[in-house]
Amino acid sequence: MKIVTVCGNGIGSSLLLRMKVEAIAASLGIAVDAESCDSNAAVGKGADLYVTVKEFEDIFPQGTKVCIVKSYTNRKKIEEDLVPVLKEMSGMA
Repeated sequence: MKIVTVCGNGIGSSLLLRMKVEAIAASLGIAVDAESCDSNAAVGKGADLYVTVKEFEDIFPQGTKVCIVKSYTNRKKIEEDLVPVLKEMSGMA
């Protein structure tokens, strides 16, 4: 599953989020190919899932699979939003 984590500049926050997403997916036994990027480049990435915060929710075209998380760094908050989506997309739900 290709996942892109998104923040404003694509440097710090999205990189931290990518590392959390990779760790969470690994703990569930779900293989992911994750990358981080800025909000301007995100839409063109062609990912299965985009993970970001609510400030960037509106940049994605309708029908795009987006998981909105409450934090870039707090694993517990990220898990609350991300785990159900990962399970659904991987057929574990």
